[in-house]
Amino acid sequence: MPAPASNLVVRVATAAVGVPAILSLLYLAPPWAFYLLVFPAAMVGAWELFGMTHARDLGSRIFGVLLSAATSLAIFFFADDARVLVSVLLAVPLVGLLVTLARLGDLGTAALRATAMGFGPLFVAVPLTLLAVLQHDHGAEGTGFVILALGFAWVSDTGGYFAGRLFGKHKLYEAVSPKKTVEGAVGGLVFAVAWAIVGHAWYLKSLPLPNAVILAFVAASLGQAGDLAESLLKRSTGVKDSGQIVPGHGGILDRVDALILTSAVVYLYTLWFHRKLG
Repeated sequence: MPAPASNLVVRVATAAVGVPAILSLLYLAPPWAFYLLVFPAAMVGAWELFGMTHARDLGSRIFGVLLSAATSLAIFFFADDARVLVSVLLAVPLVGLLVTLARLGDLGTAALRATAMGFGPLFVAVPLTLLAVLQHDHGAEGTGFVILALGFAWVSDTGGYFAGRLFGKHKLYEAVSPKKTVEGAVGGLVFAVAWAIVGHAWYLKSLPLPNAVILAFVAASLGQAGDLAESLLKRSTGVKDSGQIVPGHGGILDRVDALILTSAVVYLYTLWFHRKLG
């Protein structure tokens, strides 16, 4: 097991490569290029999720990824068509039940597998795809909101990591994630608010400062809940990391667990409260 210091070096090196690549796609490449990154990341995340819930059923695992792919493509290309969105929300959970009926397997885990198949594509593919929808459909301002959502997840995670290491004494939710502390969670929120202030002052000036602060608190809080939720999934299925694809971070799902929630919150904010989009 790597020491914390060496693990931190690997994390920093991974970020040093990944962050410039993401920024280049957002600011220098055509609008659709970011989706070419989001789509495979979402599919790997879905593969990891179904690997936890369908560990002994390769066929269902593959079908879950294909269902996630169809869901992502529908959301990206038809985000403005209410008929498609309603169809996706109705069809995916029903397909999850039908697939489990067709591949029954162990009756004792059937409810878990049916729920995972019906919920997994909506949980993993949709929020990540909405980041690409923001960037594709709303130009520079949409790109700013993408950067905001990424920061709420990853800057908050970094702030929480260091605050927890330096000041952590009180366990946040020991049954689910023994290493997380209340002090780390507070540090993550502080860093998220700081990121929102930077966004308001620098790359997203159309976002009012009070809105930015409130959005940071809500998104980062739910992002931390997303992190805990993924830990819950891993513990309940006996998995330490969702995968090993990201050096220093484990799997894709380990890296985007908070982002799934922050991206959903930011997208909903733009949909309901930010009238300058579109």
